[in-house]
Amino acid sequence: MAARVRLVGGLAAVSVCAVSLSGTASPAPPRALTVRVDARDYAFALSRRSVPAGSSVRFVVRNRGASPHDFVLKGKRTRILRRGQSQTVTVTFPRKGVFKFLCSVSGHARLGMRGSFGVSTKPPPPPKPPPPVDTSKLLALSRIGTFERPVLVTAAPGDARRLFVVEQAGTVRVVRDGEMLDRPFLDIREDVKLVSEPGLLSIAFAPDYASSGLLYAFYNTHAGNGDIRISEFLRHPADPDLADADTERILVTIVKPWENHNGGMLQFGPDGYLYASVGDGDSGVLNPPGFFAQRKDSLLGTILRIDPRHGAPYAIPPGNPFVAEQGALPEIWAYGLRNPWRFWIDDQTGSMFIADAGNAQREEVDLARLDAPGANFGWPCFEGTVPFDTTKTCSGARPPLLEYALSGSNCAVIGGVVVRDARIVALAGRYLFGDHCSGVITAVEVANGDVTSQDDLGLVVPELTSFGIDALARIYAMNLRGDVFRLDPR
Repeated sequence: MAARVRLVGGLAAVSVCAVSLSGTASPAPPRALTVRVDARDYAFALSRRSVPAGSSVRFVVRNRGASPHDFVLKGKRTRILRRGQSQTVTVTFPRKGVFKFLCSVSGHARLGMRGSFGVSTKPPPPPKPPPPVDTSKLLALSRIGTFERPVLVTAAPGDARRLFVVEQAGTVRVVRDGEMLDRPFLDIREDVKLVSEPGLLSIAFAPDYASSGLLYAFYNTHAGNGDIRISEFLRHPADPDLADADTERILVTIVKPWENHNGGMLQFGPDGYLYASVGDGDSGVLNPPGFFAQRKDSLLGTILRIDPRHGAPYAIPPGNPFVAEQGALPEIWAYGLRNPWRFWIDDQTGSMFIADAGNAQREEVDLARLDAPGANFGWPCFEGTVPFDTTKTCSGARPPLLEYALSGSNCAVIGGVVVRDARIVALAGRYLFGDHCSGVITAVEVANGDVTSQDDLGLVVPELTSFGIDALARIYAMNLRGDVFRLDPR
């Protein structure tokens, strides 16, 4: 019998053992199987966890996380894979047993990147459907601190030590190893207009922040009625807990007709481009409701996509849907939105969930595919699925993924994130959202563009303002009272 391990992708072949029996027939070739291994922050997802004895298994390992990872099995390993990189490991299993796998990067196995791979004498039975999960008993809220009007929690890619809390007045606070630092990471209060809705509304770190030190901020200025500004900043060259406000490079300026309906979310997609949500700029004070949302010659009421690393001050990514349309602004990626305060891009599915605040009847969450830009979400022709302004034309208006009535204690949808926390396996892949007034947090399961389940998690955050996520994929919720909570397993 023979057992051989071969690492494909530049690693040397290793012969573990070779024993031949004279006069015996040649053994049948092992059965060839493929197991897909996705390395995430911080867990492995395998397409199967067991194979029959005698199988030759190709482990196709891809890093889908922000941090570098490797894959180690029976003492053999891939190289350190960075985001998007892959390598194949081929292993022959001549006899049954249980084999441990892990990520050998310091601390990653402790965070959950480990497991067992089984080899049995017979094919594994088909998996049983999971039992029903009582989602209302899965999570608890752990307060991590109190801040001044927190509107976003985020982290730099791969930095598990630091949490960044955006405060609406114009500061970003650092929580390092669980302790809030006295000095703000970024302080631009002199430049920020703070009223009810305007302020410093979000930041986003460049995917290569560890080496480039670049981050981006979305805020309202004192100009006009709180004109929107999207700017680039640099981390201090000698202090990782400080951004240099004097390095500001202004990328986008959007004149506001009125001070409300700003949108305010920034996030980098898996394509490396910066996405930004912009509200329609006026709830009906100076202009009719939705006056700008169907106009492609205005950046109001849209999702933008730009390349901030090229061009002056930025470049238009190839594939933006309206580049060739006369009179349309090429930055627009989607339009027909009222006040998309928060959206979330899920890298693993290529989906964008856009929570768009309603007018008087409906709150809605829209779904877009990153590979299908140009969607029109129908405001002001529709509020959710309810007709709003029948004098308007909204070509190809797309209905929402979900909607709920503005009644009872509901007043404004607060968009959340997709669950990828390795500690909360039962909710993996579900989208979380809430309502500002009721504070109720809901988990939604989506398949093929439709909602297949919607569950109250039994969590209430009064005056809910936003959600966030850290480098370990842990989820946070915050409110106007200043509380920031982490969602932990019970």
